Amino acid sequence: MKLLLSGRALTAGAVAVATLVTGGSAAGAATAPTPAHPAADATAAAAAAPDIPIANVKAHLSQLQSIATANGGNRAHGRAGYQASLNYVKAKLDAAGFTTRVQQFTASGRTGYNLIADWPGGDANQVVMAGSHLDSVTSGPGINDNGSGSSAVLETALAVARSDYRPTKHLRFAWWGAEELGLVGSRYYVNSLGSAERAKISGYLNFDMIGSPNPGYFVYDDDPAIEKTFKDYYAGLGIPTEIETEGDGRSDHAPFKNAGVPVGGLFSGADYRKTSAQAAKWGGTVGQPFDRCYHSSCDTTANIDATALDRNSDAIAYAVWELSQ
Repeated sequence: MKLLLSGRALTAGAVAVATLVTGGSAAGAATAPTPAHPAADATAAAAAAPDIPIANVKAHLSQLQSIATANGGNRAHGRAGYQASLNYVKAKLDAAGFTTRVQQFTASGRTGYNLIADWPGGDANQVVMAGSHLDSVTSGPGINDNGSGSSAVLETALAVARSDYRPTKHLRFAWWGAEELGLVGSRYYVNSLGSAERAKISGYLNFDMIGSPNPGYFVYDDDPAIEKTFKDYYAGLGIPTEIETEGDGRSDHAPFKNAGVPVGGLFSGADYRKTSAQAAKWGGTVGQPFDRCYHSSCDTTANIDATALDRNSDAIAYAVWELSQ
């Protein structure tokens, strides 16, 4: 999540243009069999979201940590650690049958990249997107901010492939570059779309910091239907939620929202401090930040609450399945 500092966002003129398209494999693109009866069709459409294996999400985090360690301790925009992170995610998606493309831009004199992955099929006029920023700050490896969101979105995409999910709507996943410089990558992507293409996006779901070590359970309140989807999931677990305010406008949902796209998402907290009322609901330590290592060198794999990461990863899958049927 980017810092909330005046003037931190880059001007649009700082972003230069080039789009690199790389085709993923066409595995999984075959048409699903047509059910013999309408009832069977309804059952197929109501497919339940799978449980997201937390061990798999943590394995992605370990890989991102190793990448940062091998590349100067960070995975920041324009650095070798970011490029290696993108290559890791892309290779997983290509092997799973997604069609991927890398979108290139320039910010602060360095080349940046977005990674977009489309799952074959579904109504191209109704696109459900889930995304997260893949870059860290230069001061640390960025495992909670935002390896956590990036890894959970990646594992949700891989779960789509494993289950050979055939949603009614088209599914698209994204990993954004240069978020920490002012939402540069996601803003570039939104601005690169024509108005007709933007209108096809029925919802964008954003996941930035979902494994904070002193976690809260915060839900974006930007779109009522998306908000209700997440709240219903947590109500089913008996976990109270609060409206997300700390990061409002500070992550990659903002360019989509500003363009009129319905948005939503989850957040487990950054440098705000947990109140006694919040600790009574969620546990944890009163008076301490939700993430004491926010934008610091200690944002490592040791800086993750596995329970929050597990719950939020499952919530991502639940929302992707619910909103794409």
